Amino acid sequence: MGTRPDRRDMADDIEAELGEILDAATHTIAVAESLTGGLVGSLLTDVPGSSDYFDRSLVTYSNDAKQSELAVSRESLDEHGAVSAPVAREMAQGIRDVARTTWGVSTTGIAGPTGGTEEKPVGLVFVGVAYAGEWGTEESFTAAERYVFDGDRRDVKEASAKQVLRDVRDAVDDVGPS
Repeated sequence: MGTRPDRRDMADDIEAELGEILDAATHTIAVAESLTGGLVGSLLTDVPGSSDYFDRSLVTYSNDAKQSELAVSRESLDEHGAVSAPVAREMAQGIRDVARTTWGVSTTGIAGPTGGTEEKPVGLVFVGVAYAGEWGTEESFTAAERYVFDGDRRDVKEASAKQVLRDVRDAVDDVGPS
């Protein structure tokens, strides 16, 4: 039986780095994607051995999909819109709970070139991160961060996908191993 190649040799730095951290911590991850359309899941699975920690990625582009697949509330969608911190948090929490993983992450935003407003410009992205702590510890949490990325549609999607990976890497580092 041979040795597994270093994950960093096989993928970009952030995907490989996150993979090593998740694997070492024996954590698992699932992704709920809107504007990134599966790109985050694709990046995670570019890393050899990602099946050790990656569970699934759901592309929930429509509001109906966010409600039916992730239990995002109609109230959050009505009050804040799909591109909002509350919806990003609910998406991350929903995928974490549906998949029963340690981590759930989400993306929602406006990739452009149209669809932006003064309040919600093209390039606006919310990244959600949800952690499932051990039962009874009250360590579980859900958070969302707001970003605005420059560039065309592809640039916004790629920057968003990489940002998700950085955000979850930082969160895993903060939580530490199981």
